[in-house]
Amino acid sequence: MDTMRDRFIATTTRLLDEDPRLALVLAEISRDGFDPAQRAHPDRVVNVGIREQLLIGAGAGMALTGMRPVMHTFASFLVERPFEQVKLDLGHQGVGGVLVSAGASYDWPAGGFTHMAPGDVALLDTLDGWTVHVPGHPDEAEALLRLAVTGDERVYVRLSVQSNRAGRPVGGGGFATVREGRGGIVIAVGPMLDDVLAATEGLDVTVLYATTVRPFDAAGLRRAVGATEGADVVLVEPYLAGTSTAAANDALAALPHRVLGLGVGRAELRRYGQMEEHLAAHGLDPRGLRERISGFLGR
Repeated sequence: MDTMRDRFIATTTRLLDEDPRLALVLAEISRDGFDPAQRAHPDRVVNVGIREQLLIGAGAGMALTGMRPVMHTFASFLVERPFEQVKLDLGHQGVGGVLVSAGASYDWPAGGFTHMAPGDVALLDTLDGWTVHVPGHPDEAEALLRLAVTGDERVYVRLSVQSNRAGRPVGGGGFATVREGRGGIVIAVGPMLDDVLAATEGLDVTVLYATTVRPFDAAGLRRAVGATEGADVVLVEPYLAGTSTAAANDALAALPHRVLGLGVGRAELRRYGQMEEHLAAHGLDPRGLRERISGFLGR
């Protein structure tokens, strides 16, 4: 199976052929994969080099002319390093664009903490008007990318090497019910779904699946909670733990409830290891999730 990043390259290359409004701005990352696209569309495929602030500024400038820019690099260099430009060049100027990241929270542990971005979605949460997609499979990444390039909004598509075994229909924006139960709600975000399903096997819980996390599906969560015996909610996110707990609490403000946010811990793991070892260290493997979910729900 190809990776989400492979699918992004192939899909964007086709979209550049189909849509003369679309432009792609790179900062070295994935440059080789886009060589054919750059030869075919030298005026709309621009590599600015290792200049991430310029990456965002150039994309925003294209948006001001009416183009639909796709800006791409590793998540830590796309959201964290040029955050001022994301805030001002896109948000303050009121223009849209599509940020497509690679690397996720720790896809390449050997790259060290400079190449990890567990706080990217939380950081974007400080800004207004962003749609955030977190696909869990290459098929979902393609569908969400195609959706993102059609509009004029500010959209972040967060790609990861971690993937579920099968893709699911996406694009509606709300939570999808994967498993029904009466003893609580577990929301699995993007590539966390397979591990959540393994962790909750045999537990009487409802499992919801989210690939679009902003806007947060407050109405969908309230509907799911209304069908259970208690308003106990566990959020399992592949980025900073607790990123969506405030949104869940706001959604359930009129109801007695408890919320547990699981995700990447704040403490830096100062060993490279492999992605699977980082998942286990943060308690995001099936065993760690089972212990924490069942302990919280009293199952």
